[in-house]
Amino acid sequence: MKKRIYPPAPEQVYLFGTCLVDLFVPEAGLDAVRLLEREGMTVHFPQGQSCCGQPAYTSGNPEQARAVARAQLDLFTQPWPVIVPSGSCAGMLRHHWPELFADDPVAGPKARALSERIYELTEFLVRVLNVNYQDQIPNQPASERVVLHTSCGARREMGTRVHGVELLDSLPGVTRVEHVHESECCGFGGTFSLKHPDISGAMVKDKVAAAVATGCDRLVSADCGCLLNIGHAAEYQGAGLQVEHMASFLWRRTGGDSSGQGEPS
Repeated sequence: MKKRIYPPAPEQVYLFGTCLVDLFVPEAGLDAVRLLEREGMTVHFPQGQSCCGQPAYTSGNPEQARAVARAQLDLFTQPWPVIVPSGSCAGMLRHHWPELFADDPVAGPKARALSERIYELTEFLVRVLNVNYQDQIPNQPASERVVLHTSCGARREMGTRVHGVELLDSLPGVTRVEHVHESECCGFGGTFSLKHPDISGAMVKDKVAAAVATGCDRLVSADCGCLLNIGHAAEYQGAGLQVEHMASFLWRRTGGDSSGQGEPS
């Protein structure tokens, strides 16, 4: 993986909210905005954004993926970082959009330029903003034991597990525990779970059981698709495993509230 040189903290950023966050867990997107604004960022949310195109791409439909990507290439015109609260979607934007338009003389340069400005949320918080949440916690919150789940795309393409580990380990009162299936896929895989439901179900069953066996209070992940899969599987199994998006977990653990701030422009 190419070593990335990180820029100084900017004043303005874009948020690419992802379709799953937008449709199923919008509070995670808003909490991402709140985290960024608390660090002094002005957050912009282009209204024309939609899916990153990953479902079509990983299903072997590059033309459909190109159509999705092409419709959004001109939304992020300013030279600001684009923050993505999902490692798998960030990987699609950073690595695969340039591949989709490798031979396109017009869209290719746009996709490559945009890819250089793509950051997964925890990566941006740790490497660009150098957040120190210990200085921002007004009162000692109750202790929690958590397990971290990093999606396959986030782990392989973005290398963001280390950022999640750093953030969780820096939080007072939070104990991160590892489970035996941490490095394994949860079984979601976008359309994989639809095409191979029995295999997907077995994978997420193992994931839930391993997390519960640690005695953790909740599972935290920066990928909404994995959270939906794991959370619903745990509920179906009666496992009692709580799940939470990393953005919401960080906002809550650092004394944030949802009192109406954090609306992106």
